[in-house]
Amino acid sequence: MTTTDVTTIPTIQHREAMALQATELDRALALLRTLDTEQWSTQTNCPDWDVRRMWLHVLGACEAGASTRENIHQMRAGRKRSKELGVPLEAALSAVQVAEREDLTAHELIERLQRIAPATVKGRSRVPRPIRAVRISVDSPVVEKWSLGFLIDIIYLRDAWMHRIDTTRATGSDLVLTPEHDGRIVADVVADWARRHGQPFTLELTGAAGGVFAGSGGGEPTVIDAIEFCSVLAGRGEATGLFATTVPF
Repeated sequence: MTTTDVTTIPTIQHREAMALQATELDRALALLRTLDTEQWSTQTNCPDWDVRRMWLHVLGACEAGASTRENIHQMRAGRKRSKELGVPLEAALSAVQVAEREDLTAHELIERLQRIAPATVKGRSRVPRPIRAVRISVDSPVVEKWSLGFLIDIIYLRDAWMHRIDTTRATGSDLVLTPEHDGRIVADVVADWARRHGQPFTLELTGAAGGVFAGSGGGEPTVIDAIEFCSVLAGRGEATGLFATTVPF
């Protein structure tokens, strides 16, 4: 298998990000349609959420992406909750998204997500370049500044993708993976991870979304499943060594 130098992995640009998000939402809907009542109420590895609440959060994020008014409402409510409870804005915003949609049944959730998904991608794709360049402060899971474009393109993509993984792990459902879609997301995560730690490494990621990657001259090979690698970086497993480097999802 060819080893990829992480410095040659192109950054996911806006147009590609929107295409990946459209595919990811399609795959999410296909998965959700297969779940039975018991699976919808299964606890996920996100402590506050069963499967239904996890997707209420994703639905909320999608509805904010489709509507400027809804986005402003959620941000105001999230900031208020964050200040009142002393929690990170990301956690407060997610809590607002879930609480405001708590009365939806699984069937209603799927119908609403199906209706809003195209508008979400369309709305995010139309954010003007000057606004995408605006820098915002984040406080979880990392403390740093992002461009709004990074949030719109990369974080929303990774978030929905990881929640699809969370769902299959909680329910035992099949996880659909392809090199073109999931492999591209994984490669972008690897490149981000490598930039953040800056140490030599050789990483063999197994599975349909995997590949062999090296950076900073290479190092002793580490072999791990591609999905497990991303899950650990996202805080869903025991992290040691370079895997303790936080990559935001």
